[in-house]
Amino acid sequence: MNARSDGGSGDAALRPVFDATITPHRSLGQNGFRIVMTLVCLSSVISSVPFVVLGAWPVAGFFGLDVLALFIAFHVNFRHARAFERVVVTPLEVLLRKVSHHGREAVWRFNPAWTRLERQNDEDYGLLGLKLVSRGQSVPVAGELSPAERAGFADALGAALASARRGVDYGRP
Repeated sequence: MNARSDGGSGDAALRPVFDATITPHRSLGQNGFRIVMTLVCLSSVISSVPFVVLGAWPVAGFFGLDVLALFIAFHVNFRHARAFERVVVTPLEVLLRKVSHHGREAVWRFNPAWTRLERQNDEDYGLLGLKLVSRGQSVPVAGELSPAERAGFADALGAALASARRGVDYGRP
């Protein structure tokens, strides 16, 4: 028996009303990292040459430790950039999937009819926190965004939840 799609309400109920992936912001890409590390290495070598010439060669090793510490810090930073959150809203469910930088995954599924957004506002700083709340369960979302970005995300997610509560629009193709 073949399953066929006739454009019925089943397909429309599974079609996302909202689909967003949130990743941590990193201002330095791979090319920028290479440039920074090249400049740091060159400056360390150039700075250590006079010490080596004067016979204080252990100082060159300390310059090398600084370069190594900077490389490790960037490596940890890039590993943390692998984390992400994905929020998908359909008329049937709200799916929140969080993947840590270690690859550990946590998934929450809510009914959009019972799900609401809880906002933590500060008059000076804006939207500080955002949670999905459903039947006593509360999960923070969009923690990696700035307050202004989080406010825009909250508005879009709130509109998607309202649209999902209304259900499938059968008049639309």
